[in-house]
Formats: sequence, structure tokens, C-alpha cells
Amino acid sequence: MNLMANTIRLEPGTTKNDEGREVTMTLAVRTLLAQWKEPDDYVFTRQDGKAVRDFRRTWAKVRQAAKVPGLLFHDLRRTAARNLRRARVAEGVIMKMGGWKTRSVFERYAIVSQTDIRDAMAKLEAGQKREQAKAAAMEKIRCVASFRPWLEFGQSRAKTAQF
Repeated sequence: MNLMANTIRLEPGTTKNDEGREVTMTLAVRTLLAQWKEPDDYVFTRQDGKAVRDFRRTWAKVRQAAKVPGLLFHDLRRTAARNLRRARVAEGVIMKMGGWKTRSVFERYAIVSQTDIRDAMAKLEAGQKREQAKAAAMEKIRCVASFRPWLEFGQSRAKTAQF
């Protein structure tokens, strides 16, 4: 972690695909991690300051308190991919952040929900309405343009009638 650069780096060989990666911290993450007193402190500690090496029991308590008993810690990665995709972050960037090398593996993580499908259909309908409104406006312009010679003829006749 580098608070000055506002980044968290996973070194090569420490990740599932053995590739390192670096991500920029959000303000909330930076604020939380800035509370560390010593550079060698652990991120997750017990009340006595000892490092948490196995957090399964704590995770189970957190799941129960949040009323999501089946939530796996690994599901948070999937949620991040989905949320980044919904925020319209480029998929290549999401893949780089999550460490997914192939499109097929990324697609397994970036789940498309019913809400995503419903939103897509709403966007489609909105686009169709815009196109219909645009076509109606163009039709009005064509109608006015087709009457223009008659309007010009009428105006010239009115001018000659005044003389």
C-alpha cells in the first residue's frame, strides 16, 4: 500500500494468476487505511492487535448480522465487477483490476442480473421513442418544404397586387 500515491499493489506471484496489479484507492479506503500506525501493521487485527489469519468465523458472524447467510467472501469480487460494469467502466479496465486474463473468465464474474436486462430494455424503448420523435419532426419539415413554393408564389402575388 502506498498512501502517498493512493494505490494498493499486489506483487507478481501473490495473486491467483501470478500477475501483479495496482489499483487506486477510493477515498473511503484511503481514509480507513490511513489510520495505520506502523507500516508493518496488519489490515485485519483482533482487539489485542494480533493478526487475523483465518477470518471464517468472523465472516460467518458478519453474514448473519447482515442477513446474507449464503454470501461468500469471494462474491464481493463478483459484485465489484458487476458494479464497475454498471458504472460504464471499460471492460478491459475491469478485467485488469480484477486480474482476469480471458474474456470467458471475466464473463463468469461480471454477472448480468434481471435488473440489468430490465434497464437495457428501458434504454432501448427510450431510444426508439427518440427515433420516432425525430422521424415525426423530419416529416413536418418535409411537409413545410413541399409547401414552400406555394407560399413563395402567394407572397409574390400579394406583392404584385399591392402595386
